[in-house]
Amino acid sequence: MEDLIYLDNGATSFPKPEAVYAFMDTFYRNNGVSPGRSGYDLAIETGNIIQDVRKTMTSYFNGKDPNRLIFSANSTDALNLAINGLLSPGDHVITTTLEHNAVLRPLYHMSLYNDVEVDYVSFDEKGFVNPEDFMSKFKSNTRLVVVNHGSNVIGTVQPLKEIGQLCKDKGVTFLVDASQTAGKLHIDIEVLNIDVIAFTGHKSLLGPTGIGGLYVKENVSINHTRSGGTGVKSAQRHHLEEYPYRLECGTLNTVGIAGLYAGINWVTDQGIEKIHQHEMALTEQLRDGLNKIKNVETYCADDLANHIGVLSFNVLGFESINTATILDGDYNIACRAGLQCAPLVHEQLGTILSGTVRMGFGPFNTEEHVAHAIKAVSEIAGFYAKKD
Repeated sequence: MEDLIYLDNGATSFPKPEAVYAFMDTFYRNNGVSPGRSGYDLAIETGNIIQDVRKTMTSYFNGKDPNRLIFSANSTDALNLAINGLLSPGDHVITTTLEHNAVLRPLYHMSLYNDVEVDYVSFDEKGFVNPEDFMSKFKSNTRLVVVNHGSNVIGTVQPLKEIGQLCKDKGVTFLVDASQTAGKLHIDIEVLNIDVIAFTGHKSLLGPTGIGGLYVKENVSINHTRSGGTGVKSAQRHHLEEYPYRLECGTLNTVGIAGLYAGINWVTDQGIEKIHQHEMALTEQLRDGLNKIKNVETYCADDLANHIGVLSFNVLGFESINTATILDGDYNIACRAGLQCAPLVHEQLGTILSGTVRMGFGPFNTEEHVAHAIKAVSEIAGFYAKKD
């Protein structure tokens, strides 16, 4: 375990900072009660900590109202809340072929069962969508545009500001999936013209699994699609309309929220830009090393401007899963193979049958990790060459 080279940070960050483990342990030992359900001091104290996390995440996104920071199980859960709560039968949605199944499947189900029409904007050979391509897609019944901020397959970061401005001009809600970018990049919803943003805590925010959320701007109303206990106005039969209760029900994942708090504070203390530069330097090192190896192909990585630290590649003659299995078994390198839950990306790349091998970097990866990975891939590719 100590010798493991973990390059699957696109799936979840690992390890977490020691501060995250310590804070979660201390919090749960001392504040492991249900917040907002009782009037005793410990419940109030725990509720205040939860509210502090709402404030911290709201500030990170440059939001205005911490009560509109909604906690969910993860970004998939958050995206389901937003998509199902924003769309009605007869509506039209524009999204992209860069999306994760966290967006694709809810939209597919809405089209199948709720008479919602979905259009897709493709990305170019470098991995970016062109904002102008959205213009021809808008219709009189367009209610929502959904865009993945940073691709979990090819790492490209999309031009949200320009797309968001188009949405603002058209009076259309702009929903952004920041699963890969929250914690890696500065995200200002005002500058980027974002109406609703979904995030997860277990990736670059360096928190635990099981926690994520939405920030919903004041001009947006999302219908609640589930209901239950809130600890507030319990005699009322109808689920509460006010935020955050409008989109939250049941007991919150308090220890997960605590871990998220510790994670974002660690990231902020280290410096988001500093972490991003470190990860991109490793990505460039990997890209340059792989490009020198015969029989290895990288995808959308010729220019790493406007990227995050995620890179996909294949070794000619090997299924992606076989390459990843060899990297794990023979070299103790953990990475992701297959379609990475983003099938439309692979349809465009021409890798839908086998997928790709994906390596994703975190703040604890080193140049030595990358050098070992390059050497391993070189040896695997060399094995194929010998077979020729």
